[in-house]
Amino acid sequence: MAASASQVIAEAGSPVHYLRNAPARPTVFPVTPEFTNWRSEQRAWRESVALLDQSHHMTDLFISGPDALRLLSDVGVNSFADFPVNAAKQFIAVNHEGYLIGDAILFHLEEGRYDLVGWHMVIDWLQFHGERGDYDVTFERDGSSLVRAGDPVLYRFEIQGPHALALMEKLTGGPVPHTKFFGMADFTIAGVRVRSLRHGMAGQPGFELFGPWADGARVRAAIVEAGEQFGLVLVGSRAYSSANLESAWVPSPLPAVFTGEEAAEYLEWLPASRLGSLAGSFASDDIEDYYLTPYDLGYGRSVAFDHDFIGRAALERIAAGPLRQKVTLVWDADDVAAAQRTLLEEGVPAKYIEFPKARYGQYQVDRVLAGSQDVGVSHDCGYIVGEQVFASLASVDADAAAPGTEVVVLWGEEPNSRKPAVEPHRQVPIRAIVQPAPYSRFARENYRAN
Repeated sequence: MAASASQVIAEAGSPVHYLRNAPARPTVFPVTPEFTNWRSEQRAWRESVALLDQSHHMTDLFISGPDALRLLSDVGVNSFADFPVNAAKQFIAVNHEGYLIGDAILFHLEEGRYDLVGWHMVIDWLQFHGERGDYDVTFERDGSSLVRAGDPVLYRFEIQGPHALALMEKLTGGPVPHTKFFGMADFTIAGVRVRSLRHGMAGQPGFELFGPWADGARVRAAIVEAGEQFGLVLVGSRAYSSANLESAWVPSPLPAVFTGEEAAEYLEWLPASRLGSLAGSFASDDIEDYYLTPYDLGYGRSVAFDHDFIGRAALERIAAGPLRQKVTLVWDADDVAAAQRTLLEEGVPAKYIEFPKARYGQYQVDRVLAGSQDVGVSHDCGYIVGEQVFASLASVDADAAAPGTEVVVLWGEEPNSRKPAVEPHRQVPIRAIVQPAPYSRFARENYRAN
């Protein structure tokens, strides 16, 4: 029998000690890393049109039954007052104390049937409550290709870039009907029905296409053939993993599941294999110091106090402030280069900075300082080809959130943990300038405006 999360945490002595030294590898996308090179592939969603295969790295939880909507409403902070079939939304959940569990995309597929898609953290939380609560619901779980035996239930392809709309018109043989952001529509491509989510990445036009796995190869071949006219670029996992830096989405905040009401029961239910790993220079023995709120990641506008949900009362108190703000930190080019140069110098080098994404644990948490004061934490970090900057997404105090504010990111762990992705290294300070999130003006005005 597989170990539970509570078992391995007890053996390690604490959640922090387990996560700091977890044997889990950093995030793995089980698709081709590069078709050409990640620099050209990153440029594609800004300059032409990109095709990304999302069929393998996410979890799908299909939720059916007369109580499906009630369960979603009880667990999610979102409003469900108006959520018709053929709509989607970013589903967000918190624990009983108001701290963030995570987020995923929720599709309303048909009456009484939904698909929650994304990282497993919030999916686990929802499934736990559905199984343990008084709900007449049925779950069908399709894990990522790293854990699944056999093919996915659905294929899922992303078409992104300034030529995405023209490509879709060629594929469907006519004008694409106007669909609002996160709205869904049906098309016929290569003779089969294809469902589409109106989406965007880095502010560019986009469509997420999905359907039964058996149709996937046929649909993909049609996309590739039609896309040749528009300079279609196949995008691998290395470039795709960095796309969130442009749209300012933090993909894997540490879920607040280790303390508080229901934590003990939940950790008994949760398999240890889904705990993940914790990385970065922010160090505390108290796991609650790593918790975030929805407001820290810019999700405040999705919080709706129009219904009762887990954590509502606590979240209302948190909403009264003070609140941190999500920002982009643009790292100083000389400091990044100096950190990399230590690899070619005598002595213990700085922690290796991977390009295009430098996360070395599932949950990346680095200290952000203004002078000698801690003012927040830095999350995902990596290189944005279109801006020619190395940047990270961060949650900082309001006093440090103004664009142009100078801060320092402390890079590397002290002491070094035993995670497989951690080599002997020393911490180094890297100067950074606070900028808006998203950093790209095009993304701010076109993606977040929706």
